Amino acid sequence: RHKTQPTIEMQFLNRALSLAVTSAHLRLSYSFSTAAGHHKSALLSSRRTFTSSNTLLLKMTIPSVSISSAFDGGNGKLNTTELAGEQLTVFVDIQKDPYTEFEKIHHFQYFSFRSSVKDIDQPTSVKYVLKNAGEASYPKAWEGSTTFFSNSPSDPSSWLRKLDTTYDASTGQLSWTHTHDSNGSIYFSYFPPYSYERHLSLITKCESAPSSAVESLGQTLDGREMECVKVGEGEKVCWIIHRQHPGENMAEFYAEGVLTRLLGLDSKYAVDGQVRDVLKMYTFYIVPNMCPDGAFRGHLRTNAGGQNLNREWCSSGSEENGDYYEAPTLERSPEVYHVLKKMDETGVDAFLDIHGDEELPFNFLAGSEGCPNWSKRLETLHGAFLAKYSKTNSDMQISVAYEPEEKGEGRLNVCSNQIAARYDCLAATLEMPFKDLNSNPDPDRGWNGARSAMLGSSVLEALAYVGPYLREEGDLTAFSKEDAYVKPTSDYKSL
Repeated sequence: RHKTQPTIEMQFLNRALSLAVTSAHLRLSYSFSTAAGHHKSALLSSRRTFTSSNTLLLKMTIPSVSISSAFDGGNGKLNTTELAGEQLTVFVDIQKDPYTEFEKIHHFQYFSFRSSVKDIDQPTSVKYVLKNAGEASYPKAWEGSTTFFSNSPSDPSSWLRKLDTTYDASTGQLSWTHTHDSNGSIYFSYFPPYSYERHLSLITKCESAPSSAVESLGQTLDGREMECVKVGEGEKVCWIIHRQHPGENMAEFYAEGVLTRLLGLDSKYAVDGQVRDVLKMYTFYIVPNMCPDGAFRGHLRTNAGGQNLNREWCSSGSEENGDYYEAPTLERSPEVYHVLKKMDETGVDAFLDIHGDEELPFNFLAGSEGCPNWSKRLETLHGAFLAKYSKTNSDMQISVAYEPEEKGEGRLNVCSNQIAARYDCLAATLEMPFKDLNSNPDPDRGWNGARSAMLGSSVLEALAYVGPYLREEGDLTAFSKEDAYVKPTSDYKSL
């Protein structure tokens, strides 16, 4: 995953020689502007001297840029480097996930790479371009996206956004500029990373908490444990799983927020009154990372074997039509196999599957409207849960989401649909944006890990609100008109 560009020196050399043709003593200096308009110093300086024997002496200072993604969760490969006029441009390719047998595609969109620069003695602007962005899984999602950058990647609070990020649909390229003030490294990412080391640290903290039990449900294809955190002693069973799609790092930040509040991880295990009440109501089973192999490998949507786990929750097709696909299996999707087996042991009364969405700049809930068992009870619970959530944390909203499927037309191999149908329970997919949040914008930071954790910690109020009514039959009269179900739309620009 590491490659240097051997031709950049020749590009500078040829540029210098082509311009130095009329003078025996000529110094060339290229000065150009950063995105903020500050004129900075020379990227290239050359001196050409002719002697009586026509010997050519050439002195040059050449910046060197090296691209690497050989780290936990890294993704990005150097394509080429060009000097055009006064602008040095580095072209990077996003690397593809393994081939997905069920969907018959190589997914890719997530990127996270390091740029190391040396041989500069003054601030230097470099343009970075994702050359194959237009071929990604969701090319339309690049519109309005801004790249994250940091020189301290393990610190989530250090990541800020490149506000000059631009997507050119005609070339299929996503670009931004960065001014390197000195020799050193900078990291760029689609979303701030949540590393496997951070994951293990979270698990260790949960194991140390006196009120929780951590169990490995099985192992992944690469041999990593599928940890599940159990907490609470209530009659109702609530499962929350995170990061089925490994490039959606915000999902595990959400898990960290939920677990930190439930277990008092940042307060020496002291918890608030709402937590005490909800732990009497529910027994929680929380899986912080459903796809640790894919996360470590820098994938967008698949596990180590190339399977999109959110299409592995039941078999599909038929042998008669020649398109039968068995799922989940230990050979392809052990992550889903082990979790679903445990769910069958415990039962499920409420369920959330936590994700990130590339295109919609909102937090939203995708319900189980397409399931054959969608009913007035489930509709009422969905509406009340979402209404309470949006009141508790204004970063959640109601009106924007995926277009609901018609009843009976839902894909039961999709996780939340399978859980809703299998256990006849409140089940939904919660999505957070890669982009900035339209409803509460913060351009410099955008939606990030910290806010994802806050959204996670604030879900408990909504769960407590609907908890007593999860298995009530008939009309649920406990809720007000403000709690009524609202059919969402994905066409947020028309609202």
